[in-house]
Amino acid sequence: MNNFLSHFRCTQCGKEFEPLGLHYLCDICSKDYKPGMPLLGVLEAMFDYPAIAKAWMELPDPLLFSAVHPQFYPPIPVGNTPYFKAPRLSEKIGLPQLWIKNDALNPSGSYKDRASQVVVADATQKGIAEIVAASTGNAASSLACIAASVGKQAVIFAPAAAPPAKLIQIQVHGAKLNKVQGTYDDAFKAALDYSATHNCLNRNTGYNPLTVDGKKSAGLEIYLQNGQQVPDWIVIPVGDGVILSGIHKAFTDLLRAGITDKLPRLLAVQAASSDAITSYWETGKYQDARQPATIADSISVKTPALAHWAVQSIKESNGKAIRVSDAEIQDAQLELAQLAGVFAEPSSSATLAGLKLAIAKGWIPASAGTTIVLLITGHGLKDTAAVKGFA
Repeated sequence: MNNFLSHFRCTQCGKEFEPLGLHYLCDICSKDYKPGMPLLGVLEAMFDYPAIAKAWMELPDPLLFSAVHPQFYPPIPVGNTPYFKAPRLSEKIGLPQLWIKNDALNPSGSYKDRASQVVVADATQKGIAEIVAASTGNAASSLACIAASVGKQAVIFAPAAAPPAKLIQIQVHGAKLNKVQGTYDDAFKAALDYSATHNCLNRNTGYNPLTVDGKKSAGLEIYLQNGQQVPDWIVIPVGDGVILSGIHKAFTDLLRAGITDKLPRLLAVQAASSDAITSYWETGKYQDARQPATIADSISVKTPALAHWAVQSIKESNGKAIRVSDAEIQDAQLELAQLAGVFAEPSSSATLAGLKLAIAKGWIPASAGTTIVLLITGHGLKDTAAVKGFA
């Protein structure tokens, strides 16, 4: 299989960067970036879209859109996760065409394996032995898992208050864990400081453009699993905005290649206390979330790294953003488990809570013809203490 990566392009100024170098942010647009603010000069992988279109006609395959040649991919299988209907849940909320994409069944129990797979592959391609990342738990345990499969050393900076199960998972795979007395944003800065003085690859979400490109693979799978039809809506849990941007990029890439002629509408769901992207979408002005404090730790972010790209993705898809309370998240978690057989961590359960609110607001019609996909990004076993009534 060919690699069709053409170049990297700054999402702000459009400057282009050659495809095989080690790139993080645009050197021009990122001059004013400081830790503690949304990333500036985020890069986007661009492809030879006519060549992909031709190859797609012969064999549709998400790997055609990979920024790293598949020959460098780790041996542990990532992706191709289940896409299925949940009839009992559909009946309860009145949506016959409700589908679930369950990425909690990736190797580490998290959607983040998609980004880790591509970053680890890039480290192999470049001959780099050490990879550093900041995380509230899922990205870290994902990197530890995928890196272990090829003998790379993962170095993790995570909040000391992260769920214990996630911290254990990081360590059991042999990663070096540095517990940060602070938030995810503090861990993000610590990982940047580390990579500035060590010979390593930085996997920080959004900062490394391959994290967005890896996370788009779920969108490509949804398109294929949906019979090469674009769903009407995809409901996405949102913290730093990278999964949202990745799903949008998947369908934008399909559009650029002429494989589709439209985009799905995206519903961005945020915890009420971690709503920087929702507020930005509503007002057009960015400001940090004031005091992120939610049981949905995976989407608890004060300063979302991809705030700018995320809001652009919502607008370009004619989508919406919505807040949900912890109580609504916990209720949705039980509904997913008891009506669909899906044990999702709180951040993923937020998607169902957000969908129900969007229906109540009249944003999404409860009609037979509306195809809606709930994106489940993490397994409930990663944070059992958050489960209402059982912990």
